[in-house]
Order: sequence, then structure tokens, then C-alpha cells
Amino acid sequence: MQQAWQASPSVGFAPATVRVGWRDDTLLVFASMTDTDVRTDVTGHNQRFWELGDTCEIFLRPVDQAAYVEFHVSPNNYRLQLRFEDDTWMSAEPTVDPFAASVRAGELFRSHTWNTGAGWSVLAGIPSTSVCDTVRPLAGSTWLASFSRYDVTGASGVPVISSTSPHAAPAFHRQQEWAHLTFVAASSE
Repeated sequence: MQQAWQASPSVGFAPATVRVGWRDDTLLVFASMTDTDVRTDVTGHNQRFWELGDTCEIFLRPVDQAAYVEFHVSPNNYRLQLRFEDDTWMSAEPTVDPFAASVRAGELFRSHTWNTGAGWSVLAGIPSTSVCDTVRPLAGSTWLASFSRYDVTGASGVPVISSTSPHAAPAFHRQQEWAHLTFVAASSE
């Protein structure tokens, strides 16, 4: 992860890596975050994780649809599930709380977290049906993706944020900077 919107990393910036793969119709995400002070005040699913401590964020959108998801995982393995119909909510005057309107109940994806001694890790399995408007196989499709982090260390409670995307500003919903993930079927050879 990086902080591309600034010339040098913030004080307290800690490395993190994300790897992705897929099997059948599930995207697999493995994030490993260096962290000297793993902390969260999250006590249940679908809370405002980014305000409550360390958070791993996953943003996904098939290139041929407007709707996208934002999934969070806390170090104690609670999940936040958001679905936005498009990205116009960012530039419009809100008539409702975008967070409240976007929260999704149920189990849209699964995750497992663990403390590594040098930080914490997340393994998430995200079915394509939790991201796509229509049921379709992953093979041959392309999604936009970004992975971000809130890292709260020390008494200040102020997070150091970072992302896999080369954002020009610290705004993780900027889809023009998300990466393309193309699901290529394994060769039969």
C-alpha cells in the first residue's frame, strides 16, 4: 500500500500488501498489514469501522456496471458491507446519510483474521453474487478493485491511511485510480 497523494509517507506509515486470486465464482483476498499496535473498538458487524480503529477495506466493481461494493474487516473479524448504486453520491448534496443507505445486512462475504505478531492479516472470500448485479461466471470478466487501510497507532487515535491505488487525493472512492482485475481461466495444458 502507498500514500500516492503526498510526496513522502506519513509519520507512522506501516507497510501492507494485498494478494488476490480466485476459485470458481469467489474472489480471494489476502491482506497482510505490519502493525505495532493492533487495535479496534468495533463490537459488531456494520459499524463505522474507519472511525473505530484499524480497518482493512476492499472496493470492487465490475467494469460494466455502475454499482460497487465496499467491504471492511476489523482485526477482531467483524465485517462492514456497503453497496453503492453508483458514485454520484459523492458529488451530490446528500438527502440521506450515504452510509446508512448503503449498509447491507446478511453475510455477503466471509473473512478470517489473525494476529501475526508483527501485525495482522485478513483472508476474505467474496462471492461474485455479492458484487455483480447479474449472475455470471468470473472467468472472462474484469472488475475494478482497490484495497485500503486505516491504521490507528498511539494515543492520538488519528489513523494513518494508505491504499493500493495511486490516488491523487486521500479519497478511496476515486474509481479512476482503481486497478483492473481480469479473471483469466487456467489453461487446460
